[in-house]
Amino acid sequence: MQTLPNPSTRSQDLPFTLADVRNAIPDECFRPSTWRSMAYFFWDLGVIAGLCALAATIDSWWFFPIFWLAQGTMFWALFVVGHDCGHGSFSQHKWLNNLIGHLAHSPILVPFHGWRISHRTHHSNTGNIETDESWYPITESKYNQMGFLEKLIRFYLPLLAYPIYLFRRSPGKKGSHFLPSSPLFKPSERNDVIVSTVCWGAMVAFLGWLGYAYGLEFLLKYYVGGYIVFVMWLDLVTFLHHTEADIPWYRGDDWYFLKGALSTIDRDYGFINWIHHDIGTHVAHHIFSNMPHYRLKTATEAIKPLLGDYYRKSDESIWTSFWRSYFACHFIADQGSKIYYQSPTNRSENSLN
Repeated sequence: MQTLPNPSTRSQDLPFTLADVRNAIPDECFRPSTWRSMAYFFWDLGVIAGLCALAATIDSWWFFPIFWLAQGTMFWALFVVGHDCGHGSFSQHKWLNNLIGHLAHSPILVPFHGWRISHRTHHSNTGNIETDESWYPITESKYNQMGFLEKLIRFYLPLLAYPIYLFRRSPGKKGSHFLPSSPLFKPSERNDVIVSTVCWGAMVAFLGWLGYAYGLEFLLKYYVGGYIVFVMWLDLVTFLHHTEADIPWYRGDDWYFLKGALSTIDRDYGFINWIHHDIGTHVAHHIFSNMPHYRLKTATEAIKPLLGDYYRKSDESIWTSFWRSYFACHFIADQGSKIYYQSPTNRSENSLN
């Protein structure tokens, strides 16, 4: 069972506590089924293998864009399985979580432990402008100091940002997910980071061998196209989890875990929901990250009456939400707390509360 952070007296500005939310969720939601989790893992691998076999059989350029879209979507689904491993919600066995995490993430060029540790930091600090790890807002002064290239990647090419984040982190932060000396990691995590970096390097070497042995065209057709779609899926979904003009951000003593965890939003991806394992069900996941993905819908229904207006869900088109936030969410004010995203064209609309 997840250890609950110490509930500060500051939690009184919410009409419920973290313990209240936990008590509303059935206990079985916190019990992963190893066999069920493994079934999702092997299903994703099986579909990916089947898609590759189908592409090799058809072997026509008209089909490869379709293949890339399907393969990249399944790479993203495989990432979600590894995501459960990183949270320890895949199984109750740490060794199995680490094994499947590497088997799920290394083939899609994600350093499992490096990602797991930085993602843990994100979950522990969600909604905190000063300490959140990914997709947090920058201040207006920082925005004004950013160069053209940095703004281009962060604000105008956000769906291709993830590989850069792995090497350079987000604006204002330094470090790499591949180096144990990075400020992301503790000295005790050194060996874990090295293992994941070696696994990542082995996959890069394998891809290099494929390109050498079968040609760059083969590599493009059977891997690179799908990988790019996967990166776009990962960036799109994580962007939409935390980027919305009416989601508040906090500073200093005004932030605490539960209030920050509620600064996210559930979204409906239509028929894609079951393919990428309901990862759009995100509010409950941020409050209790040790629940398997297949328990999140049950947990969400259990906590919605308690959360009331503090629960956020969007039923509008994913692309409508994305484009609105793409243009409206660039930075936040340099001072204050419980503040909202602004853009160069809507400063006056999203002022301090």
